Amino acid sequence: MKFCSACGKTVTQRIPEGDNRPRYVCDHCQTIHYQNPNIVTGVLPSHGSRVLLCRRAIEPRRGYWTLPAGFMENGETLEQAARRETVEEACARVGAMNLYHLFDLPHINQVHVFFRAELTDLDFAVGVESLEVRLFEESEIPWDELAFRTVNRTLECYYRDRKTQAYPIRSECLPPLFATPLTIAP
Repeated sequence: MKFCSACGKTVTQRIPEGDNRPRYVCDHCQTIHYQNPNIVTGVLPSHGSRVLLCRRAIEPRRGYWTLPAGFMENGETLEQAARRETVEEACARVGAMNLYHLFDLPHINQVHVFFRAELTDLDFAVGVESLEVRLFEESEIPWDELAFRTVNRTLECYYRDRKTQAYPIRSECLPPLFATPLTIAP
């Protein structure tokens, strides 16, 4: 951030009085610009033993499979956002939703929240952000073609929990894939 959204003057990153974190502060009007994590919410839609996945038509990870999910919009609840994303990506409708898996991803300033839900019918189709939408049995899941670690982890837990029909609310913090920055030798 270089300029204040309130007055257009330059900002400086510093710890404001009474705070304990560096923030962007306007040098002119003293407006403090807070930056907070983004929330991604989605659904693990199932029909019997099958799960609905979408092949992404957009970046990041275009061409890879994912659960219907996306960024929450202002004015939405978690559940409303998850339902909206399911309609946008898979033209699918789901019944009652149960909170299932929460992921903290502090290294990318995101929180991912997934619900479990049954499809209300099999009238789903490719949405504007998908190349393909399909129901998969566990043995058919394209594990090497999943777009995100949170999707992979949610599906792993779901299929393990499905064996006992006990679905606890899970919460995990996923670290970065690489603990240290990669360097390329000259």
